[in-house]
Amino acid sequence: MRLRTPLALFGAALLVVVGPPLLSTGDGSDTGTQIPGLRFMVPNTPGGGYDITARTMAKNAEDAGLTHNIEVFNLPGAGGTVGLTRLVGEHGNGKLALSMGLGVVGAVHTNKSPSTLADTTPIARLTEEPDIVVVAEDAPYRTIADLLAAWKKDPARVPVGGGSSPGGPDHLAPMLMARAAGIAPKTVNYVPFDGGGELLASILGNKVGFGVSGLGEYRDQIEAGELRLLAVTGPKRVPGLDAPTLREAGLDTEFTNWRGIVAPPGISEAERDKLTGLIRKLHASKEWKESMKKNGWDDAFLTGEPFGDFLDEQDQRVATVLKELGL
Repeated sequence: MRLRTPLALFGAALLVVVGPPLLSTGDGSDTGTQIPGLRFMVPNTPGGGYDITARTMAKNAEDAGLTHNIEVFNLPGAGGTVGLTRLVGEHGNGKLALSMGLGVVGAVHTNKSPSTLADTTPIARLTEEPDIVVVAEDAPYRTIADLLAAWKKDPARVPVGGGSSPGGPDHLAPMLMARAAGIAPKTVNYVPFDGGGELLASILGNKVGFGVSGLGEYRDQIEAGELRLLAVTGPKRVPGLDAPTLREAGLDTEFTNWRGIVAPPGISEAERDKLTGLIRKLHASKEWKESMKKNGWDDAFLTGEPFGDFLDEQDQRVATVLKELGL
């Protein structure tokens, strides 16, 4: 397998590696899709997108009979790079995987992390989803137009909260929004939180002017009327939710986030194939398909070396956007 470089040309690879199916014995032995002692590390606090993804994967794999007793644990810090560094330090550990996504790519840049995703073993990209622009139910902004008017008038007095470090999706999305609205990105008052769970309390308490996060993290609060959804950042509206896209709101930009998993470096080819086989079976299960629909996740399945190429391209994309925004 070729060595990956962290700065490949930008442009997402769309190949899906398809291998022979791995059969589960269902007896908990170390064959088929069963991986006794498998652990999913979440590099931010409970309630965020990585956390929801990892816990959904673990439950769906259990319910589908693919494997049993997956442990999910949180190791937050530095936008996900504390967890990434821990993963890279677990060289050769074939029973550990990291729930991650674009936020970790950005955090590597802004935190100048000594460990990067090029040091990991790529396993799979799983989902893609738009970010959402939300406020508390009692916030003064009834529409995205109301918010934009106040934001343009005095960007510093309308802080935006996001569940990722600078360079992550919840930071890049409002920065691209600001640029499209004629607001200098450097004037934006961005308040980072370590995941959507931490951010939620500040939105509900009107400690920030508005929040930007993943749809799957806040859908329940939106449907319960605790949060008001003002806009979605993707190219199309979300079925069942009454909110315009940014383009419909007059902003010439769009943004989507993605999530996946990587493993430590130095695992054997057999261990990599076993973990990839488990994820491939999970992706095909009705349990996972139902969870994707419930959470508003789009399928973005990509495995192996093509996923490694995608990680390289995303690294270059984040570096380019941060430079273009003067950040």
